[in-house]
Amino acid sequence: MSWYAPRHLDEVLALFAKRPDLIPIAGGTDVMVGREAHAGGHEYLSLANVAGLRGIRETPAGVAIGALTTMTEIGHHPVVCQNLPALAASARATGAVAIQNRATLGGNIMNASPAADNPPVLLAYGASVVLMSATGSRRVSYERFHSGYKETVRLPGEILREILVPLPPPQARHFFRKVGTRRAQAISKIGLAALLAGRPGAWECVRFGFASVAATPILAQALSAAIIGGTHGLPGDKELAEALRRDMTARDDIRSTAEYRRRVAMNLVREALAPWRDEGGLDASD
Repeated sequence: MSWYAPRHLDEVLALFAKRPDLIPIAGGTDVMVGREAHAGGHEYLSLANVAGLRGIRETPAGVAIGALTTMTEIGHHPVVCQNLPALAASARATGAVAIQNRATLGGNIMNASPAADNPPVLLAYGASVVLMSATGSRRVSYERFHSGYKETVRLPGEILREILVPLPPPQARHFFRKVGTRRAQAISKIGLAALLAGRPGAWECVRFGFASVAATPILAQALSAAIIGGTHGLPGDKELAEALRRDMTARDDIRSTAEYRRRVAMNLVREALAPWRDEGGLDASD
């Protein structure tokens, strides 16, 4: 196994332009787990020590997070905790503390697992990503980033530079819930993140991101449309469940069954919408 470890971004881009077959590594927490799948003399490009790919900064439009920023940094950073609490919660739910100290947001995204904890939150928040190569950079809406199971729209020679998350509407409800076999250190059977602001008939934002219900993390567009269409109140459970069936393509697997996921998804949606059911939507903060 060969390993390249440049320290400067221009070195990375120049090397990757010549060798797009290199496998980029961020925190590396999935490298040994997936090494058998990469057997056969693959070579790796470590990004761990590259300057300029780590950090969290506020921008006029929101929060920019470097691809190499760790879960620990995200889960406890005051800017993230204050403005993007669901993202902070998802970072703290990713593996054990030792994993969080090394695992990166960029790595979690690029690994492209449909069960990953952070993608549903990024979908709910309407995030975008910046991909960079030796020839330039481009910005991609995160909801278009995952193209299939364990696949993304990243082109050969590109690396993920940063994740851009817009500021949510004031008084929005930020919701994140991960359901697994255990309360911690478990791969999710289903995960939901939601960003909700407004009230029936006057919604500002209705976005639901799911994990483990399809081949990729998904933005539940049919569900959002059903809720936005309910001008005199929230849709009933039957209508919400039907919308979820249109969004989800869950199958039975070693961690759960499709039926279980459908039932739990409905329960999580009810939980996310609880303030509007209980208080008529007058207080949507969380």
